[in-house]
Amino acid sequence: MDDLGSALLSNPDMIMMGGGNPGRLPEAEAVFRQSLERVLSDPAARHELFGLYQAPRGDRAFRKEVADYLRQQFGWRLSIDNVAVSNGSQSAFFILFNMLAGDMPDGSKRTIHLPLTPEYLGYADNGLSEDFFTATRPEIELLDNRLFKYHVDFSRFNLDSQAGALCVSRPTNPTGNVLTDEEISHLDGLAKEQGIPLIIDGAYGLPFPNILFTDATPHWNENTILVLSLSKLGMPGVRTGIIVAREEVIEAYANANGIVNLACGNIGPSIATGMFRNGEIHNLACGRITPFYRDRAQNTVDAFRKELGDLPYRIHKPEGAYVLWLWYEGLPVTSQVLYERLKGRGVLIVPGHHCFFGMKKDWPHRNECIRVSYVQDAARVREGVRIIADEVREIYSES
Repeated sequence: MDDLGSALLSNPDMIMMGGGNPGRLPEAEAVFRQSLERVLSDPAARHELFGLYQAPRGDRAFRKEVADYLRQQFGWRLSIDNVAVSNGSQSAFFILFNMLAGDMPDGSKRTIHLPLTPEYLGYADNGLSEDFFTATRPEIELLDNRLFKYHVDFSRFNLDSQAGALCVSRPTNPTGNVLTDEEISHLDGLAKEQGIPLIIDGAYGLPFPNILFTDATPHWNENTILVLSLSKLGMPGVRTGIIVAREEVIEAYANANGIVNLACGNIGPSIATGMFRNGEIHNLACGRITPFYRDRAQNTVDAFRKELGDLPYRIHKPEGAYVLWLWYEGLPVTSQVLYERLKGRGVLIVPGHHCFFGMKKDWPHRNECIRVSYVQDAARVREGVRIIADEVREIYSES
């Protein structure tokens, strides 16, 4: 996957269906612009934006508004001391993972366990030691209309004494899966029994940006580390992540963040503080962002159904995020070969086998899947879908 950037440089007209950038919503950009203009028009706020380092925990006013918002929305018993800021959630995961797992001072080794795989590819290289992740193979539920859904297979779930934390993304990138409330409750109980935290990556989910197309209940307690982000709301460039956890976790994170980053960036908190205070963040997420991506998801599923016809394919039920996960049953080539062939035709996707890290045993399914994003211009997405279907049809015909 190291060649995604070089592929785009070599062919600027490449249809990028493998990236993570959010779609452009003029309504969202207008809200961000107005908020930033208010900051820039205030000399004191402008000086704080450009001229001050923030503490390693992040901007105090922003953290207070986030804590107040979560407490008022969901009744969670938390305060400003339960909230920290990071330079993007990717930075937060690097610190959190290596706080909780890896080579321990007493000579033991701890791991991060992924209860549901495939998982977010961005985690894979975050560990500073070998064999950092373990993973449980999912149960596959076959649904009508060529859909399917992954579930946590608790019959295979074997949490050993080396586990330092459980980690799930909800919704899941790369599949668009949303773990059910029952699965989250079960995982929460197992984590408590083991005396380890449950980390939930909510970058696409609850309570914001709320890119969800199914019912799901937000989850947090003192044994949960909830990681949120402003990126999928429409501000990936400001690099602002949010960690919600018990106080000792926040303190340990802040100590490490002070070493790794010194301070948190100011732009994201400056833009978003007022949005939490006046409720704009909720209105934007539920009123604009959710419908936009729900419509895009359905349109892209419809396009794939039309183009793929009677080929042996299934699509993971689109429950959230802005990606689709396609499974080509019995694909005669690997997902990596399909990726290379599509790149040659001007379409970039993510080959699925990269997302099954942590699994100890090989599984043919992992080489039959690809991930596509559908946030680009609708016409280019349709053209990308057509090319993908055409190439897959050619591959099956060659076997």
